[in-house]
Amino acid sequence: MSHTAHIRSHRKPRRSASTLAMRAGVAGGVLSTLAVAGASGSANAAEPVTQTLELPTLTADLAAQVAQSADATQQAAANYELRAERDAAAAAAAKEAEADLAEAKKKAAEAKKKAAEDARKKAAERASRAAERATLSASVDTGSSSSSSSSSSGEASVSVSSSATGSAAAVVSFVQAQVGDAYVSGGTGPNSWDCSGLVQAAFKQVNIDLPRVSQAQSTAGTQVSLSNLQPGDILYWGGAGSAYHVGVYVGDGMFVGAQNPSTGVVLKPLSYDPPSGAVRVL
Repeated sequence: MSHTAHIRSHRKPRRSASTLAMRAGVAGGVLSTLAVAGASGSANAAEPVTQTLELPTLTADLAAQVAQSADATQQAAANYELRAERDAAAAAAAKEAEADLAEAKKKAAEAKKKAAEDARKKAAERASRAAERATLSASVDTGSSSSSSSSSSGEASVSVSSSATGSAAAVVSFVQAQVGDAYVSGGTGPNSWDCSGLVQAAFKQVNIDLPRVSQAQSTAGTQVSLSNLQPGDILYWGGAGSAYHVGVYVGDGMFVGAQNPSTGVVLKPLSYDPPSGAVRVL
């Protein structure tokens, strides 16, 4: 046995590898924790600087958004105003169209009423004319009998003494010369006449051009009263401007006219068929 065997060694026991590794791991963990804490501390220390740099950027973005929002609001308001104006214009146009339609309906109704009134007047005029013609025919029959009696006694005459002179005498002479000629609607001579054709031809003898129809002839001269007639005055039956028959006053209360197909051109007293009025051309 060695003499030193009983002496304890002063050398430290050798650590095992596992113990060393454990200690290295713990140290590494501590160092890592310290590194993370340091990094966190560094980050926390830099945060105010980062916020200070980003605040202006955030403010500019916010201002841009506000401006965009204001523009959008203004555009929406403009669109709303334009739409309101269009709606108002459409409403006004519709109202005006409605008023125009009402006015058109009113005018159409008035025109229809006037047409009906004109038709009624024309029908009444035709009926009156037919009645007058019937009266004339009856008078003609009676007159024919009287004329036959007068002729047999030598009293019949186709002319009257007239105080007319100058142009009036020529007109009177012409119409009296046509007594006995036939009545033909539209006739202008020389052997057949209608009422206005005979009057027009008579005044043409003295170079006076009268209108062709009785309506116009009834307003061709100066209106005169039936109590102030002179030879050569134009007599008319019906209204002035709407006369349906004309003749010529020849004096002594007599007139000449192309009456109708039954009588032809006749010389008759005013009482035979009293006229409505008279015009003086000469």
